[in-house]
Amino acid sequence: MGINLEKGQSISLSKEAPGLTKLMCGLGWDLGKNGGGGLFGTSKCDLDVSVLCLDPNDKIKDSSNVIYFGNLKHKSGAITHLGDNLTGVGEGDDEQVIIDLSRIPKEINKLVFVVNIYDCIARKQDFSQIKNAFVRLVNTTNNKELAKYNLSGAEYKGMTGMLMAEIYNHNNEWKMTAVGNGIKANGLQEILRNYA
Repeated sequence: MGINLEKGQSISLSKEAPGLTKLMCGLGWDLGKNGGGGLFGTSKCDLDVSVLCLDPNDKIKDSSNVIYFGNLKHKSGAITHLGDNLTGVGEGDDEQVIIDLSRIPKEINKLVFVVNIYDCIARKQDFSQIKNAFVRLVNTTNNKELAKYNLSGAEYKGMTGMLMAEIYNHNNEWKMTAVGNGIKANGLQEILRNYA
């Protein structure tokens, strides 16, 4: 069992798993009873996971540094998104991203894991309707969970995007921080403007 992180808490991946190079970032969620979509609600809630690859100035150099359902693999081969889950139905991870820390280019200093609700305006959905949301890191060498961060609830009412977590390189040491900051954004493109 990994470390259960609180909002804002950081851990050193290098200390928790010495020699760690490959890991899986899993994200999961469920749709609550009040799932939006007007009078009768909807059984679908399509959360899209993206990884923003930032330079030391917290900027995205070009569109190839955004890994999401439309660009599943980073050109370096260091980051691979395993595909889009349109509903969040089922147990465990709904979407997974594989990361090879040893292949991340030197110009990338930070990976920001972002989740946004697809078509949130039309479906009248926000993160207060999402239940059991989590992000977790697993060492793929031994399948051991290193850390997990759980979030959901009323504090995210009106928020249609979420900065879930960051993995960053500090003094040649990889660390993870549980962020959990809700944002109001109509899609990924609006989120990306903050990093232009």
